[in-house]
Amino acid sequence: MSVKEGLLFLAHRIPFPPNKGDKIRSFHLLRHLGARYAVHLGAFVDDPDDWQYADALKPYCASVKLLPLKPRRAKLASLTGLLTGQALTLPYYRSRELGHWAADLADSGKVTRGLAFSSAMAQFMPTKLSRRVLDMVDVDSDKWSQYAPTQRWPMSWLYAREGRRLAAWEAQVAQDFDATLLVSCDEAALLQRRVPQARHKIGAFENGVDADYFSPARDYPNPYPSDVLGVVFTGAMDYWPNVDAVSWFAERVFPAIRETVPAAQFTIVGSRPTEAVLALARQPGVVVTGSVPDVRPYLAHAACAVAPLRIARGIQNKVLEAMAMARPVVVTAQAAEGIRAEAGRDFLLAQDEAGLAGAVIAQLQARTTSAPARACILSHYDWTRNLSMIDALFDAVPAASSALETCPA
Repeated sequence: MSVKEGLLFLAHRIPFPPNKGDKIRSFHLLRHLGARYAVHLGAFVDDPDDWQYADALKPYCASVKLLPLKPRRAKLASLTGLLTGQALTLPYYRSRELGHWAADLADSGKVTRGLAFSSAMAQFMPTKLSRRVLDMVDVDSDKWSQYAPTQRWPMSWLYAREGRRLAAWEAQVAQDFDATLLVSCDEAALLQRRVPQARHKIGAFENGVDADYFSPARDYPNPYPSDVLGVVFTGAMDYWPNVDAVSWFAERVFPAIRETVPAAQFTIVGSRPTEAVLALARQPGVVVTGSVPDVRPYLAHAACAVAPLRIARGIQNKVLEAMAMARPVVVTAQAAEGIRAEAGRDFLLAQDEAGLAGAVIAQLQARTTSAPARACILSHYDWTRNLSMIDALFDAVPAASSALETCPA
């Protein structure tokens, strides 16, 4: 039996349980690489509830290094970036302990390759490794630049600064690493335009969906009262773009829907809802569930799903999962970005308040499923197929270059 070579896997958040966007992607990456390499995982834990899953990582790893990250303390630490000129994201995650652990693994020869999951984790990746791959996932700097004009000073200035400084860091690491991956060809093309000198090292591998798990053929209990027509949004409800999306929809779109379809109920499903989200439940027909053990019943029995995002980066798993469940999905252009699907067939595209209301009303009145949406997922978003290009990136340079050619700008 051959001994597996060591690989260093660094993640900004523990990749388990795979119950939200970045953790879904990082877990599937970890599981895939763990079948080929002796993976040494280093990650932060920013939710105390996630410590219970430490042992769940052991089947995929040769060793695991988890470090606590307290968001309030990390936010204060991030402000040192104002003094050093760095993007605040970097000191937010700074850890001497993690840096020393990673360096010791490289110096001892226990790892010869490495994958950094998110640009922030690139700061810990030892330079001596023979192959270093960065899964940037999204061009996060662009998200901060989108945030800036939505805020008042001084946050508008701070977000704009973060957009500029993080863009500079993204450009630096894209040049330094052997390959940089993003979640979609649209995201890869954006980074290629920003860093043309590293264009040949930038590509994408798309997310997947567990189509067997998110299957409309299963028998799910109905979480809705019998006299309502469900309109559902799923996602982490402490994430500002999600908060903005449901607030806008509940306040500016949903009243028109209820006026035409009084049985409509807007259900917001997701963990850690902010005070602003909880307050939306005071509006007629709006329900905020908080964390639920399983989102599938809420999707399966909804008349339609909505993703009214006004700020977004990368691929929206909430849209893919709803499509896998054969639900009609009404999305904005931002929520649809990067998804290989046809508007009007696989999802419904609407941009303004009237368009969103009209599309949802039509779905509530039609009460149909969407077989084309599920067919799209089965065709384009299979984890095994999409992850197959990863292996070549840790091999010889020619093999890595050919793998990245699958996603031209």
